[in-house]
Amino acid sequence: MKKIKLFKASLVALALAAISHANAESLAITNATIHTVTEQGVLTNATVVIDDGKIIAINPEKIDADVTFDAMGKILTPGLIGAMNSLGLVEVNAVSRTRDASDKKADITFDASIAFNPRSTVVPYTRKGGITSNVSVPSGGDSMFKGQTFVTDLSGEFDSVYLKENAVIIDLGAKSSGSRALNLQKLRYTLEDAKKSLTKAAEDAKTAKKDKKADDKQKEPKELKRDAKIINALLTGDKPLVAYADRATDLLELLKLKAEFNLDLVIAGGADAILITEQLAAAKVPVIFGALDNLPSSFDSLHSSLDNTAKLTQAGINVALAINDAHNLYQLRFEAGNAIANGLTKDQALAAVTANVADAFNINAGRIAVGKKADLVLWSADPFELSTKVDKMWIDGKEISTQSRQDKLRKRYTTESDMPRGYTK
Repeated sequence: MKKIKLFKASLVALALAAISHANAESLAITNATIHTVTEQGVLTNATVVIDDGKIIAINPEKIDADVTFDAMGKILTPGLIGAMNSLGLVEVNAVSRTRDASDKKADITFDASIAFNPRSTVVPYTRKGGITSNVSVPSGGDSMFKGQTFVTDLSGEFDSVYLKENAVIIDLGAKSSGSRALNLQKLRYTLEDAKKSLTKAAEDAKTAKKDKKADDKQKEPKELKRDAKIINALLTGDKPLVAYADRATDLLELLKLKAEFNLDLVIAGGADAILITEQLAAAKVPVIFGALDNLPSSFDSLHSSLDNTAKLTQAGINVALAINDAHNLYQLRFEAGNAIANGLTKDQALAAVTANVADAFNINAGRIAVGKKADLVLWSADPFELSTKVDKMWIDGKEISTQSRQDKLRKRYTTESDMPRGYTK
């Protein structure tokens, strides 16, 4: 009887899911100034049509949608994408029990997405900055491999993690004790050993096919360990390797490894990237850093400067802007505004917080184009101006509120009431 009841319950759940999917409303946003972050550039008085969480048309001849929203000429951009922070993994930095981004025993297999809290009070506050997705990054443990990134939307829903184990994080460069050379050497040896194993496995497979008589005696290949599978994914290009490094010598060594092992390499930090722009551009390696990094924080970052973002972009390097502090991620557009003040164009700045981040982490978002994730933001004015606010936000085509805990607190303490000032309903 229990099995029959469970089966019926499953059928009901499937039927409800099918009805919900069928009833999902399509949306047309009309009369918008659309910054596509594509070759189409900026489209005026334009229309974008959304269905089933994706963009299905731009400026169609005929608008066919369940709901139409008039943008009244306002600026519509892709949702901004945060990166290289611990959003959802920390609530209060000073309270250790709210921190889940690191563990002493963490290694390359560390998947912190299991601890992601979509209901963190930091998430809605971050949405107020026009950010609809984020690449959360573990800070790992004693190993040079800090774990793997994961990508979430900022809807606040419990299923908001949509890309798990997305990229591998490695921390290189200066060490408080010991030599930086050891980690670079370990990385090379790890990649060399994995490449040899892959080559041997391929050769063994060819031999097995040729030896038809031995078919019955063939042994099943050994199951690879989890860390070996991840390293193999780096070698096949299925996972990006995101390397924290600043000094030019470290960056050049990483470029050698990229060429030798065909790595999908991303540089994070890259204070000395300005010294090797030609090499980075030729290797097509993106760089992620903060636009306000203008003072040396170590002997590895002596070349930090406010105009580095513009200079790297002009050299043909895809630059993605990031804020490492999850509690200040809201200010991402202001960092992009500072980059504009120091030589970046507005189009380049928008790409640096949308498309370039998406490209670095293989995310199907960051542009307003057919087939892309329908994460969109309608702004009251120029997104990079301090006084501008988010008018509307859509994540997966659904309108999402930008009200935060801070808004509720402000209302609580500024609304006239007969109740005591600190009273909580």
